Amino acid sequence: MSLRTVLLSTAVTLGLIASAQAQTPFKIGLVLPMTGASQTTGKEITAAVDLWLKQHPDAIAGRKIEVIVRDDAGVADTTRRLVQELVVKDHVDALAGFGLTPLALSAAPIATQAKVPMVVMAAATAVITEKSPFIVRTSQTLPQVSTTMANWAASNGIKKVITLVADYGPGIDAETWFGKAFVGAGGEVLANLRVPLANPDFAPFLQLVADSKPDAVFVFTPSGFGAAFMKQFAERGLDKSGIKLLATGDVTDDDQLNAMGDVTLGVVTTGPYSASHDSPQNKAFVSAFKAANPDMRPNFMAVFGYDGMQLIADAIQKTNGQGSGMALVDAMKGDKIESPRGPISIDPETRDIILNMYLRRVERVNGELYNQEFATIQAVKDPSHPAQ
Repeated sequence: MSLRTVLLSTAVTLGLIASAQAQTPFKIGLVLPMTGASQTTGKEITAAVDLWLKQHPDAIAGRKIEVIVRDDAGVADTTRRLVQELVVKDHVDALAGFGLTPLALSAAPIATQAKVPMVVMAAATAVITEKSPFIVRTSQTLPQVSTTMANWAASNGIKKVITLVADYGPGIDAETWFGKAFVGAGGEVLANLRVPLANPDFAPFLQLVADSKPDAVFVFTPSGFGAAFMKQFAERGLDKSGIKLLATGDVTDDDQLNAMGDVTLGVVTTGPYSASHDSPQNKAFVSAFKAANPDMRPNFMAVFGYDGMQLIADAIQKTNGQGSGMALVDAMKGDKIESPRGPISIDPETRDIILNMYLRRVERVNGELYNQEFATIQAVKDPSHPAQ
């Protein structure tokens, strides 16, 4: 056989492989808590993913996107088992979702071993992206949220604060990074209170806050727990105590805010997204989301999932539909997206998100409660990463 024949044969074979790959669906294993205490996270993200798929029906670089949803009920052992099945049996090209930090951490070793990109759409402990070179995050980190709040509090006459957080990774991050920034700016943290994540009862901790009479209490709870916290906050009379409530956006979650009622009025939070964010992209997103889900309002988790889908699509496009593993991760590094929440990008050094942080105050607008943005801190990187 001549060299020319060998070269032609090789070219034809490679062409057939590329063609076959282009026609093969790009499978995404979406693992989220669809039941259990964090089910609102799963429902918001899947609704946003469904919306993105509806808005992008065409193949990306020849690859039709197929999403396989699995419910881990917020249990790490279940997450690990489902991820293993998605990789081994379903042969997914990417993993996504991960509603809580323990769930993301349980999946990280599998993503590394299988060399499958893992897009974290919810979990917010800073260290997550350091647990696998295949992890990229489109949500947020608690150091980003907490330092923004601490800096605002210190510059707005608040001198003494108690922190009250859920006792797991994100809560510890919130406590640590709020404290560093607040004390560094001249403030004083009177106490750090940690509430058990399982079946939390905030009442005894709120009584300690009431007895200590700080200028403010800084609170972090996971998404979905804010309503229970606000109910007990009001029952203890803290809404009328003069103690300011400062919180991460998880507490005044857009999805639950109207049901919480007037007790939330005036609460100041920091977060990367509000349903009332004033931009053409967000107005279109909210309108489309509500049309597809009449009983829901998009919250920050919905936008995290929506942006995660766009990030994956961008990577498919950049690799001409033929990328896998680290090639896809490399394509995600430095990606820029004009999101409903504002401009975001992926830090090429840390694979973590760079995003705007907003100061928001709960107000009633046209008969509904919203987190109304009143200040913007642009392009916030996670301050905890060694590279920063």
